[in-house]
Amino acid sequence: MFERRLYYHIDWALVIAMLALCALGIVMIYSTRSDPTRTVLHPMYVTQIYAIVIGLGVMVFMLTLDYRTFTDKSHLIYIGLLAMLLYVIFFGMAQMGARRWIPLRMFNLQPSEFAKVVVALVLAKFFGENRGSPTWMDLGIGGALTLVPLALIAKEPDLGTALTLVPVFLAVAYLAGMPMRILGLLCLCLVLAAPVAWKFALKDYQKSRISTFWDPSQDAKGAGYQQIQARITVGSGGLTGKGFKKGTQGQLNFLPVAHNDFIFSVLAEEQGFAGVLVALGLYLFVILRALEAARLAKDRLGSYLVLGVLASFAFQVVYNITMSAGLAPVKGITLPFMSYGGSSMIATLAGFGLVLNVRMRRFTN
Repeated sequence: MFERRLYYHIDWALVIAMLALCALGIVMIYSTRSDPTRTVLHPMYVTQIYAIVIGLGVMVFMLTLDYRTFTDKSHLIYIGLLAMLLYVIFFGMAQMGARRWIPLRMFNLQPSEFAKVVVALVLAKFFGENRGSPTWMDLGIGGALTLVPLALIAKEPDLGTALTLVPVFLAVAYLAGMPMRILGLLCLCLVLAAPVAWKFALKDYQKSRISTFWDPSQDAKGAGYQQIQARITVGSGGLTGKGFKKGTQGQLNFLPVAHNDFIFSVLAEEQGFAGVLVALGLYLFVILRALEAARLAKDRLGSYLVLGVLASFAFQVVYNITMSAGLAPVKGITLPFMSYGGSSMIATLAGFGLVLNVRMRRFTN
């Protein structure tokens, strides 16, 4: 349980940086969803605040118990996750051509967002219990533990969130001692499997997003529209931006889902290059502090857990920012802490609750 002396070992600098990013996200969501003709706050703005409050409560809960308690029960948590993902596929709420949510009284729960934390837990336990470098069997089992939820999430379909599980496996397996030649072999297999995936696995709209990435103008009013508008939005911000609530792309809805996938584009338009540097600096600080937590961990289990959580987080940040600038194909990958989404916010804060947990218990037995 939580001991009072552990309070002094909490990484408050990391907590402040995360809260700053959350606050920046709220401001940007308010800007994109505000209506000057109405005095009532937009429901999305209020929902995001509720999600942050709930997420902070979950983060405190993750701090209360020793992280080894969670890893010891990770197999049960993993089974619970698979059960929810199966429930979503058959009985989940359908919206925008996908089944990704479980409708609850207060909000819609998206179990796939929590898969990143759960997979990090189960892989940390699996590789942490092994001694020495992982064998082919170990890598196969770890890969299977990752592929099962990945396949279920892709079935929804939600390929963007599914892809965020891959960095979790690669980071934990590499830290556990996976040789670089095996990593190279896995990359080669992915390259060779790409034509098969293109032919049989990807849906038409997914193929269209990839093909229009190289030349968005070939379907400027269809699949290439978001990418073109994202580039215009980012480029129009200049050095200091157009000002709060004065952006044209986000305010006038030229940029689709500006409050979610393209929140960083709105930041670039309204706050300019200066605002972008602030956000990037905060994200870099969070990543570096998490890396330090992995380095200071008292055991391999803690290091694996932190790196698993961090790998998915860093992948999301890098991909979303490059996508927002029109430098990567459009995928439904949110920007952690800033994009609108209750499940995403709660899952991210829960994951960093484990990161803080590992760091503050580095002096315990």
